[in-house]
Amino acid sequence: MREKILVTGAAGFIGFSLALKLLKNGNKIIGIDNLNNYYDTILKKNRLKILKRFPNFNFVKIDICKNRKLNNLFKKYNFSKVYHMAAQAGVRYSLEAPEAYVKSNIVGFFNILENSKIYKIKHLIFASSSSVYGANKNYPFAENKSCTHPIQLYASTKLSNESMAHSYSALYNLPSSAIRFFTVYGPWGRPDQALFLFTKNILENKHIKLFNYGNHTRDFTYIDDIVDGIIKIAKYTPKRNNNWNAKKPDPSFSKFPFQIYNIASNKRIKLTKYLQIIENYLGKKAKIKNLPLQKGDVKDVISDITKIKRKLNYKPKYNVEIGIKNFINWYRSYYKI
Repeated sequence: MREKILVTGAAGFIGFSLALKLLKNGNKIIGIDNLNNYYDTILKKNRLKILKRFPNFNFVKIDICKNRKLNNLFKKYNFSKVYHMAAQAGVRYSLEAPEAYVKSNIVGFFNILENSKIYKIKHLIFASSSSVYGANKNYPFAENKSCTHPIQLYASTKLSNESMAHSYSALYNLPSSAIRFFTVYGPWGRPDQALFLFTKNILENKHIKLFNYGNHTRDFTYIDDIVDGIIKIAKYTPKRNNNWNAKKPDPSFSKFPFQIYNIASNKRIKLTKYLQIIENYLGKKAKIKNLPLQKGDVKDVISDITKIKRKLNYKPKYNVEIGIKNFINWYRSYYKI
């Protein structure tokens, strides 16, 4: 009998892409999502249509903030693993609607933790973010470096998730792996992300907003590399580690069954260069509205993926040119342009 796996946020960008790969690998997946209207719900439903083609997939519409329904789901299916990808996403939106982040990312995550504890989940794998590095400029961003200074609420909620999960690992021996994603992009991506916005506005002859005059650097990570990393992490269930030094604590792991991993391309690129590649593949120049740095934005992101490479033999495969080309091909096909 195949083990049952829960994927939260199954209609979202990362949750959908992960669920699709797991289904292709023959796993039995129960996917949940609340299908909120933060962005186009039609896009979310079309992702689900693809997942529903698999007989080993079952979708249940659930808001993780509603613990009674979530508890019934855990009780019914007896999950072995939980991939928690559901969250209120978006750095900039957290400045406009902070309450949504507290509800989904704090209350919702607490409900996931509680049910994982009650039903003795063998491994909780959950989404964190490179945004947690915040005001830190101790480059490159590595899991064993301090990141106690988030500069927007989204990052704060993700850092809180890591702390909450660690406490459950300590108290209830719940194996947990936090994954800090670095600027995920690719086919079926979110409409609020740079690649999607830039492509859409260039094709529609609209201006694009270039914050910080395009002088940001980012570690854009292709969705297939993200999914590959998640699956590798899921196969390595954290265990207690008595070699952890409590007098010189390494924040990337613990004496309890808890780990933190970065997943990134390990190749940063300037936003203006990223835009230039998009223009080249579209065969069209962007109309640019240059703007100063937006509140809550980090200027430079430089990853360190030594840990996941060393421990799990992770190797990102996609360079940014191929990744952008794949997205634009998907975009043209999906929107029939």
